Amino acid sequence: MSIIWLASYPKSGNTWLRAFLSNYLRDGDEPANINELEKMGIASSHSLFERYAGVESSDLTADEIDTCRPEVYRMLAAANEDVHFVKVHDAYTFLPDGRPLFPAQATQGAVYIARNPLDVAVSMRHHMNDTHIDKTIARMANPQATLAASVKCGNNQFRQKLLTWSEHVRSWLDASKPFPVHLVRYEDMQQDPRIAFAQVVAFAGLPVNDVRLAKAIRFSRFEVLQQQEAEQGFREQPGNHATFFRQGQAGGWREVLTNEQVTRIVSAHRDVMRRFGYLPEGAGDDSGMMNDE
Repeated sequence: MSIIWLASYPKSGNTWLRAFLSNYLRDGDEPANINELEKMGIASSHSLFERYAGVESSDLTADEIDTCRPEVYRMLAAANEDVHFVKVHDAYTFLPDGRPLFPAQATQGAVYIARNPLDVAVSMRHHMNDTHIDKTIARMANPQATLAASVKCGNNQFRQKLLTWSEHVRSWLDASKPFPVHLVRYEDMQQDPRIAFAQVVAFAGLPVNDVRLAKAIRFSRFEVLQQQEAEQGFREQPGNHATFFRQGQAGGWREVLTNEQVTRIVSAHRDVMRRFGYLPEGAGDDSGMMNDE
């Protein structure tokens, strides 16, 4: 069976969507364990790579790992009889020989999760343990930005090329692809989860059951995920800060970012923000500056 990539820039709701899908697939009487997300994989996992590549990833450079990744994903798809959801933070990029990092032969489709970069900046600052949010804002505008740049980085993940926030979004949504891509906004997942999650289920080719859907939404509420992390920890949490599930708000940036910081984010990502309705009130479309009011 083929893979459905769950793609997003970091801190955009990927884990929340995976928790929902795990609960929907499991259809149990209690919330699925966040450390046992069923039928889920992580594209940048050392252990997944080594299982199919047959070589220790620590013996390879990041570029050598990338060269092997398309074949690893083909083998992963071939090994699963049912649809297999795989988390991806990489931008959709191509190898030097022209091959896409995520091969069409292994792919049924992709779900791309978009979130307002103003909120992403606030959440990612804590996730990356940046000393100041200005560093995060600069990272989001850096076309060379990566996650886990070192092959021996902790948390069992290897390098993932992010590009800028805008380039990341466009790489998955704008370039022509040999497989369908479904867009879901983080804000829509919050405002109307029944519709947003039902559309993801339908896109995956799974039957949409209203009772099952409501239960999966209830079992993957943010406070449920927070409670599980508090009680048993979360394996995907980086070791450099206290919690993974921090607030999960939409619009929380208004209480954190200065006018100048908002201006810099808008100036760097104006076109994509406008496209998704993320431009804040007072963002001048021509000057790139925020009003001081």
